[in-house]
Amino acid sequence: MSLFDHLAAQIADLLIAHPVQQIALLFATALVAGMARGFSGFGGALIFVPLASALAGPRVATPLLLVIDGVMTLGMLPDALKRADRRQVATVLIGSLVGVPAGTALLALAPPLALRWAISLIVLGLLVFLISGWRYKGRPKLPLSIATGTVAGLFGGISQLSGPPVVAYWLGGAIPRATVRANLVVYFALASVISAIFYVSAGLLTSASLMLAFAVGPGYGVGLLIGSSLFGLADEATVRRICYTLIGAAALISLPLMDNLLP
Repeated sequence: MSLFDHLAAQIADLLIAHPVQQIALLFATALVAGMARGFSGFGGALIFVPLASALAGPRVATPLLLVIDGVMTLGMLPDALKRADRRQVATVLIGSLVGVPAGTALLALAPPLALRWAISLIVLGLLVFLISGWRYKGRPKLPLSIATGTVAGLFGGISQLSGPPVVAYWLGGAIPRATVRANLVVYFALASVISAIFYVSAGLLTSASLMLAFAVGPGYGVGLLIGSSLFGLADEATVRRICYTLIGAAALISLPLMDNLLP
């Protein structure tokens, strides 16, 4: 079989598993999620994962975001590696080595309907957490770093929603903002590698996932560009309210009780 024939077969398999209408809706969801992330710096996963889970199932949506976000943010890694506090990143990753496998096992083994309820409730819980504005005020400590990494890894393994616990832990402490940003970029990159390893071993990350990411990922990239170009046009409080509204809407619409609203 030639390369062209192999590619045609892969595309045919993709369209059988995911009709054009579903791919178009996933693309639109990725576009909105990318805009939110580009405009505000957060919220992309919290918008994309619950809606994509409702459209295509959690075992499709979560690996899909892993690939898309990993590729789109890869260019940020070289500079972040120079600025990050590698010891702080490493201690949080120790916890993730426990949390990610546990989350991956839940994603692979739990019933899809239960996973959808769990993801929607996690998103709503994290939204309340974000709105509260709580931040850890002290300096990082080894037990707290490992605990934070474990919780973040668990959320990341099951739904790629590892961001809020780590952000709350690092952002409110006595660490310079530039270091926090670099720490986050490096942490998410390495946590994504850990997730990818366990997803592959669990049969969650496949060639079909990569094909779907190839079809949907450009929407996320375009959204990032649009959102970044809009940055600064509104004050920070307005931006946060918009993102919180989008996250809340995504979580509520994605609840299994609302399935009649989605194709």
